[in-house]
Amino acid sequence: MGVYVGVLLIWVLSTTCLINVSLGFDPVDNYLIDCGSLANTHVGDRVFVADVFNSSILSTPQNIYLTTKSNSISSTFDLALYQTARIFNGTSQYTFSIKKQGFHWIRLYFFPFVDGNYNLSMAKFSVSAQSFTLLSDFQPRNDPVVKEFSLNVTSDDLVLTFTPSQNSFAFLNSLEIVSIPDGLFPVGARTIDPPVKYQTFLTEAMETVARVNMGNHSVSPQNDTLWRLWVSDEPYLGHVNLVTFVSNMRAVNYSTKWPTRDVAPPSVYGTATRLNSQQDPLTRVNVTWSFSVDPNFQYMVRFHFCDIVSVSPEQLFFNVYINSWLVALNLDLSNLTSNILGTPYCMDVVTTSSEGQVLSVSIEPSTLVAPYADGILNGLEIMKLGDSKGSFAVRDFKVNSKKKAWVIVGISIGVSFVAFFSALFLFVVCRRRRRSSVVGHSADDHIVNNAGGNCQTLENKHASGIAIISCSKNGYRFPFVAIQEATDNFSESLVIGFGGFGKVYKGVLSDGTKVAVKRGISQSRQGLAEFKTEIEMLSQFRHRHLVSLIGYCHEKNEMIIIYEYMENGALKNHLYGSDLPSLSWKQRLGICIGSARGLHYLHTGSTKPIIHRDVKTANILLDENLMAKVADFGISKAISEIDKTHVSTAVKGSFGYLDPEYLKSQQLTEKSDVYSFGVVLFEVLCGRPVINPSLAREMVNLTEWAMEWEKRGELKKVIDPCLKGDIKPDSLLKFGETAVKCLAEHGVNRPNMGDVLWNLECALQLQGNDERPNLNGDSDPLPDNVCHFETSISSSQFSVGSAHSLADVSMSRLFSQMVKAEDK
Repeated sequence: MGVYVGVLLIWVLSTTCLINVSLGFDPVDNYLIDCGSLANTHVGDRVFVADVFNSSILSTPQNIYLTTKSNSISSTFDLALYQTARIFNGTSQYTFSIKKQGFHWIRLYFFPFVDGNYNLSMAKFSVSAQSFTLLSDFQPRNDPVVKEFSLNVTSDDLVLTFTPSQNSFAFLNSLEIVSIPDGLFPVGARTIDPPVKYQTFLTEAMETVARVNMGNHSVSPQNDTLWRLWVSDEPYLGHVNLVTFVSNMRAVNYSTKWPTRDVAPPSVYGTATRLNSQQDPLTRVNVTWSFSVDPNFQYMVRFHFCDIVSVSPEQLFFNVYINSWLVALNLDLSNLTSNILGTPYCMDVVTTSSEGQVLSVSIEPSTLVAPYADGILNGLEIMKLGDSKGSFAVRDFKVNSKKKAWVIVGISIGVSFVAFFSALFLFVVCRRRRRSSVVGHSADDHIVNNAGGNCQTLENKHASGIAIISCSKNGYRFPFVAIQEATDNFSESLVIGFGGFGKVYKGVLSDGTKVAVKRGISQSRQGLAEFKTEIEMLSQFRHRHLVSLIGYCHEKNEMIIIYEYMENGALKNHLYGSDLPSLSWKQRLGICIGSARGLHYLHTGSTKPIIHRDVKTANILLDENLMAKVADFGISKAISEIDKTHVSTAVKGSFGYLDPEYLKSQQLTEKSDVYSFGVVLFEVLCGRPVINPSLAREMVNLTEWAMEWEKRGELKKVIDPCLKGDIKPDSLLKFGETAVKCLAEHGVNRPNMGDVLWNLECALQLQGNDERPNLNGDSDPLPDNVCHFETSISSSQFSVGSAHSLADVSMSRLFSQMVKAEDK
């Protein structure tokens, strides 16, 4: 992670901006070294000097250099810089005299070729500069790569030290030490998670994680005054059909003192990726770019904007997010650029990736009245800040057993508006507390007023005599002071996660009940509407595979929801991205079956079918017995009798899980949940994220990748390596068929959740009944001959374990009866 991958691109004329830019900036310090070379190397109008001619700057116990005879490098603009290498068998140093202190680029070029007895891919080493550890136990692999750092040099000399790891060696192909223009980097920037006013980092070093040009165009170093490579944004986009690529370089007008061409060239500001909403002004779909990052580091994110699409000012209003944190609300470029169209604008913020390994950047239409629901982004830079010890190495955190459950749940909640609940608590509170007279509603308690719930005051056992209001329809409305007491006044030491709604705290109620307390923040993208929807939805139903509401608070401008503390967190964290033990195939099937039961109940268990709208592994929670519960109903929708089969609504959901038919038509149906659940099934089978931009292009999108292998009949080749040898072929076949049917392009061709549930039970039966786990919470699982029920219907058409899908026979009526019977 943090690798500057742009050098791997082939510079094709059709995808590269070919505006020739001369090197307008003349750096005071400009060291360009071709390591291990016997002659100087020309790259464009720059000359990389052979380090053998600069013996004064290099101190090494050996003098070993190699030359590659390989032609395996793809054609790149800097191919010549990878032809030779300097080998370090011991600690070695380059020492550069610095004429002007301040920020400098450090660019290190690596290509692990083989020459004689040296296979450079076997190298393992560390690199440091001043007090910063730039690379730790670094092992370059296969392809050319540039590691770029910006370092604030505060002495007269810059010493670059290479230290081989034990029984290994170090190497380097080329390097650059170049002054950076004054003012290119800010003194500091505001942070967004949590939001504070300002953070300074002049003494920091930064590593370039990504430098991206929007508009599906790359910009080569020859076309940048600071010789930076800007890669195309297309590989980082999830849904290309949601955007249009725009190019209008003539519109760029550097009319202000800052940003200048050194901040970003016209090739960046003159291209943009734009929301594809011109055909339908009602479209409210956000566009997201996803980047792989190292967890537990801070990142400076620089946004580049330039309105090259409007014909007059004040036509462009949009919102900007990093992950789920609001960066800019109703951003108006006209107001920021004195109503001069085409004027570049640059915005810096600092964010923390926490435990997550993906940093996502989103733009979405503003809710302000405007001609179109529109938004653009021209360029993006992500810079990783060194940690408190001045290191960029990924830290290996050790979690003790007492805190492990907190971490598991914290990660799961931090992804989105997730919930933890307990119906049992309602019973306990009612038994322990004395009812008193009915009290009136507070002025700000319109959540309860809208729901029409009858509230009663319950005497709390707190010494302060705090009263808890019981609402028959909405659970319990807790006073703010009671929640403060349960969370030790929202102590930072009790934070177990945070997401789009806000931070989540571990709390303990007065009777000893553990809870998860989600506290909304004013900057959250999820506001009062989602808060109200969550409470109203959760108060409508009870099911063993759906979460249950404990209580909430809505006073003093606070929006707080209280849930049961789920010991094993989210399903997502048991599949990838953590050190949790791997789930067996039977455990995964049991969890999928439990989740399907919960969703089937939502769709059929009441007079108004409820569509979840955000089905994903982060919203499937597991209790101490790994029983699955579906959570997070903040954007759920009920289909009324008038709507009958669908509801027309603005598109909402999670990146990678959205039903493509819903995206196009904005008509939400139960089959939209089925599609999302199909994505979950492949996520469970393959044990990897839905979108992973760090993989090869054909592997980035999990559903496309898995469906292609299923079509070939070779799904076994892409299953989670932890499951190798654990899945019986018939069970895998049935599971794969079910997932593919869920992911049909058109909803009419997808099974309903009853059919999906039936087929998952069948996949479990085909796996075998020995030591069958009871993970779906049923005391009476389906009998052993469950799969044969279908065979008995038409034995001439079906056989157990055959390639013919059982989903062709609808079992909805049977399962509707089963679901209703089990909840009586």
